[in-house]
Amino acid sequence: QVHLVESGGGLVQPGGSLRLSCAASGSAFSIVAMGWYRQAPGKQRELVATVTSGGRTNYADSVKGRFTISIDNAKNTVYLQMNSLKPDDTAVYYCNADLTLSGAVVGFVTYWGQGTQVTVSS
Repeated sequence: QVHLVESGGGLVQPGGSLRLSCAASGSAFSIVAMGWYRQAPGKQRELVATVTSGGRTNYADSVKGRFTISIDNAKNTVYLQMNSLKPDDTAVYYCNADLTLSGAVVGFVTYWGQGTQVTVSS
């Protein structure tokens, strides 16, 4: 019904940059908020950053000043610009979307992407 497609992951040197994107497609919907989470092998999943459709942002302390999240409502796409990457940033990054489906009488529904690997070499 609704799918999230992530792109932009890859291998980068410490101090380098990557830009992740996540596009929502499928049934008609309205965005409440979108965001990024990450999970390293053997570690629990953690919130990285979120942004509402109105542009309000929230960041984990570990990425403040280095990562920037933004949203393009017209394209139903959220971006994560990652600068000054560190080896500790290595993880699978998952896109998250809280969406209100058109015609629905219930609250928002949460969707997850398949994840994209980010590896920062040390």
